[in-house]
Amino acid sequence: MTYENKFTFLTHHVEILCSSYFHWTGKSFFDEGVIHANAVEALFVAPFAILSHGIEVDPIFNYGNQRALDIFEMSWEEFIALPSRLSAETVNQEERVKLLDAVSRYGYINNYSGIRISKSGRRFMIRDATVWNLMTPEGQFYGQAALIRDWEDL
Repeated sequence: MTYENKFTFLTHHVEILCSSYFHWTGKSFFDEGVIHANAVEALFVAPFAILSHGIEVDPIFNYGNQRALDIFEMSWEEFIALPSRLSAETVNQEERVKLLDAVSRYGYINNYSGIRISKSGRRFMIRDATVWNLMTPEGQFYGQAALIRDWEDL
């Protein structure tokens, strides 16, 4: 993907992340001072983790900000090639499926906690996460995303 195509994708994707989050929660990621043109950069360097996956049969991550990449110990290229189910150990994948099913039914959930695993095998507990459905401006399902506010190594 060329830089120009990547930037166009990221701009579109961040718009969907932000508008879908606002739709479900009534909240914004940013203070009112952050202008739309700076949203891609502001979200990428935010102090919380944001990640999302697409709508494939076995969804693949399609976005992770720097905090998410750091937590999962991956580069951008590694992260966006990872099936999202592999972010949880096999024993925790059933719980993850139940979470995503609930999000599909209700649009979003707050205060989610669960165990995830990084590239090196480090286990960590995410806490106080919000997981929501992503929708295009036309109302089409676009995937799911998570905002992780807190985490702790196990």
